[in-house]
Amino acid sequence: MPKIAFIGAGSFGFTRTLVKDILTFPSLANSTLALMDIDKEKLGYITKAVQRIVDEGKYPAKVVATTDRRAALEGADAVLCTILSGDVSVWRHDIEIPKKFGVDTCVGDTRGPSGIFRALRTIPHMVGIVKDMEKYCPKAILLNYTNPMAMLCRAMQRSSKIQVSGLCHSVQGTAMMLANWIKAPYAEIDYVCAGINHQAWYTRFDWKGQDAYPLIHKAMKNKDIYNHERVRNEMFLAFGLYVTESSGHNSEYNWWFRKRPDLIEKYCCDLPGTGWNPGKYAYILEGYQKRKTNWRKDITNWLNDPKPLNLKRGHEYAASIINAYLGGEPFEFNGNVPNTGLIPNLPEGACVEVPVVANRRGFNSIYVGNLPPQCAALNQVSIAVEEMAVDAALTGNAEEVYHAICYDPLTSACLSLDEIRQMVKAMLRKNKAYLPQFKSIDF
Repeated sequence: MPKIAFIGAGSFGFTRTLVKDILTFPSLANSTLALMDIDKEKLGYITKAVQRIVDEGKYPAKVVATTDRRAALEGADAVLCTILSGDVSVWRHDIEIPKKFGVDTCVGDTRGPSGIFRALRTIPHMVGIVKDMEKYCPKAILLNYTNPMAMLCRAMQRSSKIQVSGLCHSVQGTAMMLANWIKAPYAEIDYVCAGINHQAWYTRFDWKGQDAYPLIHKAMKNKDIYNHERVRNEMFLAFGLYVTESSGHNSEYNWWFRKRPDLIEKYCCDLPGTGWNPGKYAYILEGYQKRKTNWRKDITNWLNDPKPLNLKRGHEYAASIINAYLGGEPFEFNGNVPNTGLIPNLPEGACVEVPVVANRRGFNSIYVGNLPPQCAALNQVSIAVEEMAVDAALTGNAEEVYHAICYDPLTSACLSLDEIRQMVKAMLRKNKAYLPQFKSIDF
């Protein structure tokens, strides 16, 4: 029986979806599903939910639940990670403190001051997971769904020889969107996408073997299509390649769209593709607060719904990757892996997002070659920030947190060096209880 461990199993949506997909593979149908979470109440609910999936599918799988991470990991063949360090009462300050200083972010889970502080809180836990894997399941692979994806994966890849890759929806999601824009069946699209998480580029986008970029340029002339992803479409018109992840995210990752109120109004407000806008922030917090208080009702309603479950396999990569690793059909996906010369004009060792083939050997990353210089330049800035942030998280060096945020594009477009210093100190003070690796937060 394969053993698959879910660390952070109380993430109801992810865990139910991943379990449903995993059990559709005949070779995985008799898996031991080890559910681990530190929240006993959530663990109890998700155990019932997973057992319902097993029962309705009549699978020979076994469900076990534990609050002991090591027990969940012992003997595992694959590990799925969906943890979150802190909740809305903690990470709201990642956005609110920069906002007070003049840095107006909108999502805040991947880059910038907010993404960096989320990484500082989470990296010690992630490194602890791979260190435990070295002892209890050294041959297992780890698939991470937690953001900030690149920084977390880089920290684990620096700290351990465990095979780690991060999975994100943005590559296939954007490809589907572009196919829809040019009225092409997605099954007829081929692409190569490479760069870094949330900032990877489609170096090829073909329809029936022909370059489809001219059709995407033509689609841009449609006002509705242009407005649907105004930030990313502007980047496409400037740089010639389309970038992954939504406009809301990408507006935070550069200097061009959020440094002045008029630019935020022009590119980032009340448009369907821009994600979480500044005027919507209170609404976003309210939504998360409702989820925090209503999750019992939501999961209970799901458990008691008399309608049969839809047990068809979905579009997540994890199940196909695990199946391939355990001897099934090889599977190609875009994953977050170390740059071992895969993109020569990005730093060696950095966490890059490239095509990867999963098979019994694990993750086999595919050489891509150089990115166009205008695309590599933006990636290089983000990587430099991420490398300093990861080093700060691993060493507990508060000054390196400051240095990382000094080079964040949006922050540096809005604040002076001294203003950045005061902002970082305020964020370190607010997060002190969550940063045990920092012996001092003064610098």
